[in-house]
Amino acid sequence: MHAPVLVLKDSLKRESGSKVQHANIQASKAVADIIRTTLGPRSMLKMLLDAAGGIVVTNDGNAILRELDLAHPAAKSMIELSRTQDEEVGDGTTSVIVLAGEMLHVAEAFIDKHFHPTVICRAYNKALEDAIDVLDKIAMPIDTQDRATMLGLVKSCIGTKFTSQFGDLIADLAIDATTTVGVDLGQGLREVDIKKYIKVEKIPGGQLEDSKVLRGVMFNKDVVAPGKMRRKIVNPRIILLDSPLEYKKGENQTNAELVNEEDWGVLLKMEEEYIENLCAQIIKFKPDLVITEKGLSDLACHYLSKAGISAIRRLRKTDNNRIAKACGAVIVNRVDELQESDVGTGAGLFEVKKIGDEFFASIIDCKDPKACTVLLRGASKDLLNEVERNLQDAMSVARNIIKNPKLVPGGGATELTVSATLKQKSSSIEGIEKWPYEAAALAFEAIPRTLAQNCGVNVIRTMTTLQGKHANGENAWIGIDGNTGAITDVKEQKIWDAYNVKAQTFKTAIEAACMLLRIDDIVSGIKKKQATGAGGAPKPQIETEGDADGEQILPD
Repeated sequence: MHAPVLVLKDSLKRESGSKVQHANIQASKAVADIIRTTLGPRSMLKMLLDAAGGIVVTNDGNAILRELDLAHPAAKSMIELSRTQDEEVGDGTTSVIVLAGEMLHVAEAFIDKHFHPTVICRAYNKALEDAIDVLDKIAMPIDTQDRATMLGLVKSCIGTKFTSQFGDLIADLAIDATTTVGVDLGQGLREVDIKKYIKVEKIPGGQLEDSKVLRGVMFNKDVVAPGKMRRKIVNPRIILLDSPLEYKKGENQTNAELVNEEDWGVLLKMEEEYIENLCAQIIKFKPDLVITEKGLSDLACHYLSKAGISAIRRLRKTDNNRIAKACGAVIVNRVDELQESDVGTGAGLFEVKKIGDEFFASIIDCKDPKACTVLLRGASKDLLNEVERNLQDAMSVARNIIKNPKLVPGGGATELTVSATLKQKSSSIEGIEKWPYEAAALAFEAIPRTLAQNCGVNVIRTMTTLQGKHANGENAWIGIDGNTGAITDVKEQKIWDAYNVKAQTFKTAIEAACMLLRIDDIVSGIKKKQATGAGGAPKPQIETEGDADGEQILPD
């Protein structure tokens, strides 16, 4: 006998073959089970405690998974799924995990029968293409100008969330905000940048019903000299600066040697004159409001208030950009380059209000604002955070519809139609791929089944009735009413989903399932080598490119 050859070090663990696939599938199913109960309008909430002891109460799939700390690498990649889904389309974060978990679950049987994973993946990809074709067939175009339709759509998408009990409130806010900041790109395309131009200001206190979309910008600042400067200006002329209104100091410690006593006075005079000049250049444009991102000295404050100009200093860059978008001003980097065209005149009202115990300045009633602020009021911080998350989802949905105005049925109807069509097609597929293809068709039923489970109705009876209704791929609009668990026509109930949310969900779920199935080896326990002297202090080690950040790749 030959002596056994050691290739891997003792400290490394290696698992390979079908054992790995089973482990991956188990881990993914565990993640899907955590999330499963949060699908649909009758969903449960999850309460998470983070490291700092803060509480998150939510049923947004992405928010839950973001807070979880997982050890298993496959489970980690499942979490990535819901994050991608959130970034791409903003909704369907829960369904994508449930679907991917189900896809892996049905693949397990084939791995037991020693199917090759690439065969399963091939069948899955074929199923994905056909599923997208079905979506294209049953999608119906809508008119984005028709407010009632938009409302129904956004409502059905956030009907599963906590705020659905407040009726149209959140949906209204979302549609207002997204239609305000939409920019036409020509060729009938619209671009909506939620992150940059829609700001959500959460102020605890008041009631949720007081929330509103401001046509303009609101930020948590007060004017520099509250007593002397006006706090309410109608139709203000606004100048936005990116430069400080104070005397430029030396970069680091600067020493100036003064020989004569008068020189000191001259020095001070120069500083004063410099600031006076700056202010004079601003004042000649007769603005009512000057906002700078940097500092503003007392002297400048004096000159400006004497000229009856209100000033605000040290504003965040993002806020400044929003104000520029809202009132039509241009942010100027140097005061000497000011032009009349840089002055913003689009705003209707500048006002500083005290809300709760803080001062908020708002620039509102703008003529054609391309930025807006959503003001959220509510009883507690946790409530507001949840409302904000729901609002983000609602705005993403509204954005998706503006970008691609097509609808597919919600309430599990789409998935059932896809499933029925795939079952029919599977009979025409030859060879070994037929079985995984059929299994993928069945996996799509996980969504309506979970909906039925969360409603607490008889799952088997409901599912068989639905499958009967959808048998030949007809009745595409028959689904489950998520509140009652009854089988209804989702078109009448206005339960809809945006087309690209659904398409993205299917793509992400199936691609992820394929990726996890094709892993056949996990090597864990990769550590940096430590050169410790005999009982002495460890030598300083020089990292080469090869061993840098080794442990970031696979934590044990």
